[in-house]
Amino acid sequence: MPDSSPDTRQEVRNLSVRLILLLGVASLCGSLVSNGARSVTGPYILLLGGSAAVVGLIAGSGEFIGYALRSVTGGYVDQSHHYWKVTMAGYGLLAAIPLLAVAGGWEAAAVLIIAERVGKAIRTPARDTILSHATTAVGRGWGFGVHKALDQVGAVIGPLVMVAALAFTGGYATGFLLLGIPLAGVALVLFFARSVVPKPGSLEENGGTNETADLPGIMPYATFIFLGMAGFASFPLISFHLKAQSVIPDAGIPLFYAAAMAVSVVVALLIGRVFDRIGIHALLTIPVLSTATVLLAFSLDPGAALAGSLAWGAGIGIFETVLRASIAESTEATRRGEVYGAMSAVFGTAWFVGSAVMGVLYDVSIGHIVAYVVIVEAAAVAAYLWMYRSRIAVRFQEGLGNLMP
Repeated sequence: MPDSSPDTRQEVRNLSVRLILLLGVASLCGSLVSNGARSVTGPYILLLGGSAAVVGLIAGSGEFIGYALRSVTGGYVDQSHHYWKVTMAGYGLLAAIPLLAVAGGWEAAAVLIIAERVGKAIRTPARDTILSHATTAVGRGWGFGVHKALDQVGAVIGPLVMVAALAFTGGYATGFLLLGIPLAGVALVLFFARSVVPKPGSLEENGGTNETADLPGIMPYATFIFLGMAGFASFPLISFHLKAQSVIPDAGIPLFYAAAMAVSVVVALLIGRVFDRIGIHALLTIPVLSTATVLLAFSLDPGAALAGSLAWGAGIGIFETVLRASIAESTEATRRGEVYGAMSAVFGTAWFVGSAVMGVLYDVSIGHIVAYVVIVEAAAVAAYLWMYRSRIAVRFQEGLGNLMP
């Protein structure tokens, strides 16, 4: 930045808020499309002839590919600095969702579902790096929390579109076609955002290159992320259970998803403020929410299943907000895309493993799923303690270094 006068700082802050809101609106439109489809993935695949194991494998594979590829795309954007181009290309693959309307079998649907996840893998490291610059002036937790909240607003509206389509037509095709309309909004907002801030690094002093500290205790941090997500149920499997066991009518399943997303909006805003005060300690709520989700969501009682869905939504709001904010806070700007990609790969691998295992265990018994999640989340708590002790050790060593002449 050219100088550090109060007027300039206020101008940068205003521009940063504007960029956060614009990217939030783009994510809102994109999330409307993707989450509208995801809210009915389980029952739609069941309708096309897939089993619970197939649902788990498709959901897990999509998340795995969607997150694992980020280690590649994250490294690429760090080298090329084509943040806007990569972001736009990734959003373009949302066009796969309307094509679900003409999928003739679960195999074709699986390809389209995974293609949409590939698009997310392409755009996310670039978009999050742009956001990391914008959140410098407003607080990491607050900035990522606002973005996540707007993203989740779209995740609320999307399922409601599917509810309306199912209620009025009784089929899924109309809903998938309607979800294609917001794609135009994504393109318009992104082009405008790029014109407003063509070089996002200018929002952070020297582009963030003065920062030198990486996440301390990266291995325990990655281990916690892996275990926490490996025990976090996927909504496609939850929705499969709701339909297979006739817990609620088909049209009610997207409503459950929308309610979960509404909770995640509120939680994302709250946890953003909490992160700015206590940092990654907020992640400790994940094992609790993961366990509560599996105990409640797979119930045959509609009220308990709804409570489990809401716990799932709260977990989504916490996990993604804190993960992105903690990386932005602790990683040098020139490596953020790479670190975002690497940690996302851990995140996605865990989601794949957890979804696949729970999908297979569902065909055995729900009790087996509960036992699996309790064991994995207990291990996640142990990893958190390992991470906490590692951070203390790093700070102690840094303190000793500062005392040395």
